[in-house]
Amino acid sequence: MTVSALAGCASNDGPVPDLSSAPGGPDPRVADENAVGARPLTKTLARPDYQAIYGEYPGEKFPILAFDYTAVPQRYLRQTVVFPWAEPTGSIIVDPRGRHLYFVEEPGKATRYGVGVGREGFLWNGDAKVQFKRDWPDWVPPAEMIARDPDIRAELEQTPRGLGVRGGPKSPLGARAMYLFRDKQDLGYRIHGTTEPETIGTSVSSGCVRMVNQDIANLYTRAQAGTPVTVLA
Repeated sequence: MTVSALAGCASNDGPVPDLSSAPGGPDPRVADENAVGARPLTKTLARPDYQAIYGEYPGEKFPILAFDYTAVPQRYLRQTVVFPWAEPTGSIIVDPRGRHLYFVEEPGKATRYGVGVGREGFLWNGDAKVQFKRDWPDWVPPAEMIARDPDIRAELEQTPRGLGVRGGPKSPLGARAMYLFRDKQDLGYRIHGTTEPETIGTSVSSGCVRMVNQDIANLYTRAQAGTPVTVLA
């Protein structure tokens, strides 16, 4: 397994946290991708010019390259949608089952992005907030991840934060990362970029929420430190 194939953000190797304080039962915001005739729970209001927004991204320290957006199912491409739930403006809602992230623009409307989410055994849910953000961040895997896959050690180098991968085209965190905390505790999970757009819409990570670099760069300009994040069950 190469470093680029890793989506390792989880800071522990034990059970992933259930941070939800909500009572049990189905959440009406969660899309059932396995249901017969399943479809997104929100209606599209507008789609941007995909050739423009998914082209080469200008003004970067490292290249954000264009990618073939036609190879990604349209439901995972960025679009403005009706958002019928009463979440605060400026908040982020992640629906792991639907593989979508919503940024609430105003009551009743959100930008919806396609995301890659945690694979089986690495799913988590609950409330958090964006503690801080980083541009082209270094990636430092936890010791537990290196123990699970010792072969990645050969691909790591010393960074200011420890043994890892320096920020740049080879970093699993991509062009941007937003670090999720709860009660001043680092949950070990990030919303971050990826150079592997084919993984959007899949369950592949170690708990992080991954986005194509063009989408995380867009969200990065909109979501500030302190932004509330809810990951649905």
